[in-house]
Amino acid sequence: MGQARKITVKVPAELLDRACKASGHGITETVRAGLQLIAASYAYREAQEMRGKVQFSRSAEELTKG
Repeated sequence: MGQARKITVKVPAELLDRACKASGHGITETVRAGLQLIAASYAYREAQEMRGKVQFSRSAEELTKG
């Protein structure tokens, strides 16, 4: 994961309680999971923007045949 950074964040108590309950973990793991979801969402959006702009040297049929 790399070097950890300590942060201070003010969030509504109800939101934090709901998020912790939904994740089944404590505050640190819940916040970490939320940040990972945001980062993954961004990566997915970037990949979607590349759709149709990348040409592959092998077809989908060739890839499935091995």
